[in-house]
Amino acid sequence: MTEFIIANMAPLMFASMILFLLFGFPVAFALAANGILFGLIGIELGLLHGALFQALPERVFGIMANDTLLAVPFFTFMGLILERSGMAEDLLDTIGQLFGPIRGGLAFAVIFVGALLAATTGVVAASVISMGLISLPIMLRYGYDHRLASGVIAASGTLAQIIPPSLVLIVMADQLGRSVGDMYQGALVPGLMLTGMYAAYVAVVAIVRPSHAPAMPLEARTLREDDGSSGLRSLAVLTALSAGCAWLFAGWFYGEGAPRDEVVVVSAMVSIGIAFVVAMINRLFGLGLLSRMAERVTFVLIPPLGLVFLVLGTIFIGVATPTEGGAMGAVGALLMAVSRRRLSMTLLKQAMDSTTKLSCFVIFILIGSSVFGLTFRGVNGDLWVEHLMTSLPGGEIGFLIAVNVLVFLLAFFLDYFELAFIIVPLLAPVADKLGIDLIWFGVLLAVNMQTSFLHPPFGFALFFLRSVASEKVKSSSIYWGAVPFVIIQLCMVGLIIAFPGLVSYGDGSPKAGEQQELKLDELLGGGGASPADDAGSDLLRQLQGN
Repeated sequence: MTEFIIANMAPLMFASMILFLLFGFPVAFALAANGILFGLIGIELGLLHGALFQALPERVFGIMANDTLLAVPFFTFMGLILERSGMAEDLLDTIGQLFGPIRGGLAFAVIFVGALLAATTGVVAASVISMGLISLPIMLRYGYDHRLASGVIAASGTLAQIIPPSLVLIVMADQLGRSVGDMYQGALVPGLMLTGMYAAYVAVVAIVRPSHAPAMPLEARTLREDDGSSGLRSLAVLTALSAGCAWLFAGWFYGEGAPRDEVVVVSAMVSIGIAFVVAMINRLFGLGLLSRMAERVTFVLIPPLGLVFLVLGTIFIGVATPTEGGAMGAVGALLMAVSRRRLSMTLLKQAMDSTTKLSCFVIFILIGSSVFGLTFRGVNGDLWVEHLMTSLPGGEIGFLIAVNVLVFLLAFFLDYFELAFIIVPLLAPVADKLGIDLIWFGVLLAVNMQTSFLHPPFGFALFFLRSVASEKVKSSSIYWGAVPFVIIQLCMVGLIIAFPGLVSYGDGSPKAGEQQELKLDELLGGGGASPADDAGSDLLRQLQGN
């Protein structure tokens, strides 16, 4: 029996960890308890040296000193302030009016607003609950199919995990030891493509089964002109004018050979500024240049869009680190709440309490995973996983298929934070050894992890929607409504594997300002050190030899 335990310590440790989680123990404590328990068993059997646990304090302090993780509370706080300041209500009402005249218009509005909330809040619970409270009753009132309505709301909320500034992308970059800015850039195109695929599915349903996704009735379209027109022509002219002027300005200012990311960000900011100035002049002087629809869309969309480009744009072009970008976003969210006259001490206290709870949740899981990882590497668990994965048939493609199947199945029982902290550190060294780009690999896993919100038994987006949906909507309708969107997410995983160029970012090196954050974390042995070249592994091997 002793020989069997010594020979199979790594798989036994992994299986024990899964068993603890299935029994419902808190993840952070289950990980830490497994690490300490098997560490003591390893020391008793002579597999490990007692000095192994002397590395634990340094790893814990390394996590605490990791500046990159400061982005988590900043972005969480930004999202909670924006969500509770009424931005979601205004967006859903305005975009619903914009898309109302077409079949499936409310579903398109939910998808668009879900993508915009994802880029501003980055929190799934906030997006799903907001859209469930506001949009679901309206969609049901106008005759939408229960499954389509609930599926669209739940799936659109999960976009917060793949469209920057996603919290899971921050954690993923930290675990892979890569730049958060590069991870954000790499995830942008897949996130927008996924949004487009959701919209395409709704369009197909609206064509094949029009009764499932009807247009809004005429009396519900309140943003109409006195002559009964929609006012969309005015909005189209304003959009074309502002975008054209911004593009001409960027071309004149930068000339040829300018960095693409910087040109796009500056053009977007100038375009937003021009549209806002025109709308303000029109309102202040009563010029009547814009329709009600154009004016309403401009004033509702521009503040969150401006905040998105301010935060993500400065990160993409290397002006700010993710931590600094998150701090700017938090300040911007407070200013937007003040401008809406919705900032109160109650709202501020609720946002700070929720931010503290989520941040502590992340840090405790990271500490637990560090304890588990220390012992797991000490018993050559990383080598066991490497040999297991590299011996799969099919080489790189076989590895990717096996990994995605594993992550998809584990997502039935674990959420994205648990997957990122437990599975990613085990798989990343193998991916790196096979020559797989870790930014691309992280985006691929992030898209796959989205499914953890949409399938039973622990689909959190489904639970969030169930908590706010009326009794008319059956739980079976919510679950079945999410199935097509799970399939779409898996199709997106296949597209990323088939077309790796969809994940595009800079040269892969850390942006200016992030270099110091990553080096500090690697030196301290914290959560962000790359598993592919973990300097602590050599120390563990030496301790084993002693």
